[in-house]
Amino acid sequence: MLRFFQSYFSYLYVALLGLLVLIRMPLLLNSFPLLTPELNWMIVGEQINQGDLLYRDIWDSVSPLSALVYWGIDSLFGRSTTALHAAALLVSVFQIVYFNYLCNNRDLYPDRTFWPGLIYMLFMHISYDCLTLSPVLMSTSFLLLAFGTLIRQMDRRGVTDEVFEVGFYIGIAALFYLPSALFIIWMMLSLLFYTGASFRQYSLSFFGFLFPVAATVLFYYLYDSLDDFNRNLLASVFRVRQYSLSDFQSLLASLLIPLGLGILGFLSLFNRGNRYVNFQQRIQQIMALWFVIAVLTIGLMPFLAPMFFLSFVPPMAYFTYFYFEGIRRVWLAELTFLIAFVLVLLLFYQGALGLIPGAELGRLSSLQVQPSPLPGDIRNRHVLIIGEDLSAYRYNRLATPYLNWDLAKYDLKNLDNYEAVINVFDHFRKDPPDYIVDREKVVEKLFQRAPALASQYEPTSVADVYKRKN
Repeated sequence: MLRFFQSYFSYLYVALLGLLVLIRMPLLLNSFPLLTPELNWMIVGEQINQGDLLYRDIWDSVSPLSALVYWGIDSLFGRSTTALHAAALLVSVFQIVYFNYLCNNRDLYPDRTFWPGLIYMLFMHISYDCLTLSPVLMSTSFLLLAFGTLIRQMDRRGVTDEVFEVGFYIGIAALFYLPSALFIIWMMLSLLFYTGASFRQYSLSFFGFLFPVAATVLFYYLYDSLDDFNRNLLASVFRVRQYSLSDFQSLLASLLIPLGLGILGFLSLFNRGNRYVNFQQRIQQIMALWFVIAVLTIGLMPFLAPMFFLSFVPPMAYFTYFYFEGIRRVWLAELTFLIAFVLVLLLFYQGALGLIPGAELGRLSSLQVQPSPLPGDIRNRHVLIIGEDLSAYRYNRLATPYLNWDLAKYDLKNLDNYEAVINVFDHFRKDPPDYIVDREKVVEKLFQRAPALASQYEPTSVADVYKRKN
């Protein structure tokens, strides 16, 4: 496979994308589990489509541009995981093609080859949750655009005012996935150490980063929702942990081969002498810096899952190339890549399709939507879930703004505060739920604090489920 993609002809783009479709084809023909984050994102898009304002009327920590995309998908297709996966495929195609284009047309390596695109494509399949349209996937596209603009500046004799674009792309990336804002450090250090940028150009690049962020802040200010924006997005990134993923074995297994090959490729550079020109050496250092910043984003992730490590793919794919390039025996390089290829896809298919009955490795069971506690005949009703489990929303709609439990705690876990009780009462009055699923045992206290609500609901035969009286 490496020998086939070693040359650089345009028709290999067709072969590369054909291989991408071939890898994903078994999942198109078989259903695989719906993930809680996917359900969460579809609910956000649905609520915005109903006229709700994110952060004010929908308490969730998803970044604004990602929510805008989910709103667009819901407007066109409704709640559709197929639409999410199809859109993710298009984004993946863009990243693979663009990364391969950068590596070759900007001479990031000594030789022109389709290996960068092939490796990048493989690493995008470390787990089946990477197939969905996650905020990280969309954000990484703009980080790649920032990288492309940055190396275009480095390839010139002097830095131009196009550095504004680098900051702008990172600002857009942050509005898709807030932890990507840390890449402003990557941009500033890259400009400082590897270009001849002036203070004016530093300022221009930083203004480019602030421009889309400031426009978003202004939007929420004009809608008198700046406090909601700050609490539900800016402040939440440091403390909100939306779901609990205890399947660390699957996470480590997914990252083992990409990280291992990337590290081996990085270490192999120390044995190459002066084979690479100064420009290529600077690119290597910039990519190493990218990896360090990506590591820093781990502490800001809303939960740990392979999909949130997609921002690691560009540096891992970049350095992995050097590992295979350094293997002198062609047959050994082919065999090593084939083993890595098969192992990655085996874990990928095991997670999505459960090839090995009873094996949980790669399944991400704690992120899958579980069976609903509500009877199956209850559909298209307004429901409030108090807790992390969103399964009852699968065939029902959200009532009240309390989607993210970590954010809902501001009110629902603070019922000794008079203002919190008033807030809950007002939300119930504006959008009364037909059913309440109380996973956190707060409804009894809520009814004690607000007797007017208690008179409207009655317990059902299902534990912790309350029904609105007719």
